[in-house]
Amino acid sequence: MTKPVGPYTPIVRAGDWLICSGQVGIKDGAIVEGGLEAELRQALSNMRGLLEGEGASMNDVVKTTVFLTSMDDYAEMNTVYIDEFGDHRPARSAVAVADLPIGARIEVEASAYLG
Repeated sequence: MTKPVGPYTPIVRAGDWLICSGQVGIKDGAIVEGGLEAELRQALSNMRGLLEGEGASMNDVVKTTVFLTSMDDYAEMNTVYIDEFGDHRPARSAVAVADLPIGARIEVEASAYLG
């Protein structure tokens, strides 16, 4: 599991729910190289690891929020997102933000239901 970059818990169980804190494309303490695609794939890999650690999978995700530092990256994000989630389509919001922690270009949070 990737160490959090702040004072928060990366994943919390609340009954039949798992709430994943926002994940950025961090590996070995730094943002991965390769631009938005590499960052998003790593962020989702980090999320997958958190979910699997709680006995869940990406197919249990029912809602995500994607934070982008530029809406110019929206189409590229969608391409990677579809590739990573396959036919599973959680509800989603995509929001443009001024900045993200440690220089990330994208962050994804999720809620998963296990009931």
